[in-house]
Amino acid sequence: MTLEIRGPVELPAQREDIELETADGLTLVGELATPEHRSPVATLVTLHPLPTAGGFMDSHIIRKAAARLPAQADLAVLRFNTRGTTSPRGTSDGAFDGGASEQFDVAAAMDFVRGRGLPRPWLLGWSFGTELALKYGRDHDIEGIILLSPPLHRATDAEVAAWASSGHRVVILVPEFDDYLRPDEARERFASIPDATLIAVEGGKHLWVGENQTRRVLTEIVAAVNPNALPLATVWEE
Repeated sequence: MTLEIRGPVELPAQREDIELETADGLTLVGELATPEHRSPVATLVTLHPLPTAGGFMDSHIIRKAAARLPAQADLAVLRFNTRGTTSPRGTSDGAFDGGASEQFDVAAAMDFVRGRGLPRPWLLGWSFGTELALKYGRDHDIEGIILLSPPLHRATDAEVAAWASSGHRVVILVPEFDDYLRPDEARERFASIPDATLIAVEGGKHLWVGENQTRRVLTEIVAAVNPNALPLATVWEE
């Protein structure tokens, strides 16, 4: 049977409900998805959009990355609710702290990755999640960060510029019609990281709605992390 890969389709993977323990005593709920019959070649640690605006571990790009990329690209995908955030998986302890105490949430996810021996971790942030990646990612053993629709509301100019000397790869996807930061301004704001890869996505919008935008985003993620898996299949043989 041939299955078209689009929308909510969930491809085969090993999926495990997990809990993360933070240094300040909270339990965060999440899921780890890994390839069904192979070891992952790299790991995406996902950081979701703003929870006070509806962001959570099931925000659609993050959910689709977990649903597709273990099978399509041999990636492990870790997704979780930051403090005080609710999804069908459950509610993480604590309360939203505007991106401050969330540094402990990022650290808890990276502790989990290290404890499980998951390979080649990347932080994948979307909107608010990009702020967490920029502010706290340099504290951890990662290969790089992938930023989807970065608003640059919380990360300071100094925190952005610090990535220039970090030794990490920085990949930035900026939608042409973003609500907060569009490509021309993004080039100026990220100019302090001369080796960053900034991709202006024609026709893109902040929420990446629609299958064409979803496929573009997932393709750029895989291009950064495991380019040997490209092009991503559009059908799956069951």
